[in-house]
Amino acid sequence: MTKSTHVVPNSDGGWDIQQSGGQRSSGHFDTKKEATDRARTISQNQQTELVIHNKNGKIAGKDSHGNDPYPPKG
Repeated sequence: MTKSTHVVPNSDGGWDIQQSGGQRSSGHFDTKKEATDRARTISQNQQTELVIHNKNGKIAGKDSHGNDPYPPKG
């Protein structure tokens, strides 16, 4: 299974970063943007997939960092 980093809504408000398979939050942020920015850094460092959720828990977007079979030329 591919490791992933998730930005998820916190039931008490704000946003958390969670690693796949982990129960503990890797960080709590007031805004989704702050959580996403930090999660993107973690994801790039660990070469995991970044998964961003909406407030209702549905997946809003994904970014792959590492393990991409078709890296864009640039």
